[in-house]
Amino acid sequence: MGLELEYTYGQTPLEEEEKEGLLIKHITTKKELDEFEQHNIEKAIEWVMVRKLTMDNVLNEGFALGLHKRMLGEVWNWAGKFRTSNKNIGVDKLQISTDLYQLNQDCKYWIGNKTYNPDTLAITYKHRIVKIHPFANGNGRHSRLMADIIIEKLLDHRIFTWGKVDLTQKGNERKKYIDSIIEADNGSIQPLLEFARS
Repeated sequence: MGLELEYTYGQTPLEEEEKEGLLIKHITTKKELDEFEQHNIEKAIEWVMVRKLTMDNVLNEGFALGLHKRMLGEVWNWAGKFRTSNKNIGVDKLQISTDLYQLNQDCKYWIGNKTYNPDTLAITYKHRIVKIHPFANGNGRHSRLMADIIIEKLLDHRIFTWGKVDLTQKGNERKKYIDSIIEADNGSIQPLLEFARS
C-alpha cells in the first residue's frame, strides 16, 4: 500500500515520483506523514534557535536549501533540493535559482536601506519565496520559518504567531492564511501581515 494523500485547501499535490521519495515506507496516511514531518521540523527550529545567524548566512541559496533539508530531510529524499517538476503555482522549475537569488539580493537591499518596517520586510520575503515555490512540498512551512528567522535573527524583533494553529490542517485559520496569500498575490500584503501577527 502506497502513500495516499488528501490535500487541504491551498496545498500543492505531489507527483507520483515525488511520493516515491518518502524515506519512511510504513507511512501510509496524511496524519502519519504530518506527525513525522512535524517532528523533523521541530528539530530544525531547535537548530535555528541556537544559531547566531547574519544576513550573509541566511540570504543565499545554500541556506534556503539547507533549511529545507533540516526541516524535511528525515522524511523525504528530495528535501533540500529544488523541485524538478512544474506545479499549479510557482515559477518555472528552471527559474527557481535565478528568482531566489534576486529575492535574496532584494532583501539585502531592503535591510541595508531600511526600505520597509521589519514586519513588512519579513512578510514580503515570505510571500515572494512561497510564490517562487522552490520545493516539491513544504514551501509554506519553509517560507514561514524563513520569515521568523529574518524577523528575529536579522531584524531583532519577535517571531510571528501565524494564527497560533497548525496551518497544515483544514480549518478556518488555514483558509484565512491561504486567502491572505492570494490577496498578496493580487497586490495587497496587509491581510498577510495581519494574519502573521494574529
